[in-house]
Amino acid sequence: MIIELLSISAPHGKKQNLGNALASLVGPIQVQRGCLRCRLFQDWPAEDELQMEARWDSKENLISHLQSEIYKKLLLLMELSATAPSLEFFSVLEIRGLDLVEAARIRPN
Repeated sequence: MIIELLSISAPHGKKQNLGNALASLVGPIQVQRGCLRCRLFQDWPAEDELQMEARWDSKENLISHLQSEIYKKLLLLMELSATAPSLEFFSVLEIRGLDLVEAARIRPN
């Protein structure tokens, strides 16, 4: 799995407009082949910071997404960021949940 994490700083007074524009892309991204989830967040306490997270099942599907018309729209929105946007891709080899917490808590030091 690959996690795509985008952070955009909305220009002063434009958070609602930029947020709405980003939100309009969530649905179309979610239905792209290989998208496991796409979500939009407002960072706290940095109120003007918006984050979009998408999870992809394979590198091939991520590349297809990066070449799509939807991503072209996302690139245009990134250009509106008040500061340089941050874009990161994380390759995930293993996903753990509460089982890891439980194992760590019952194992003596």
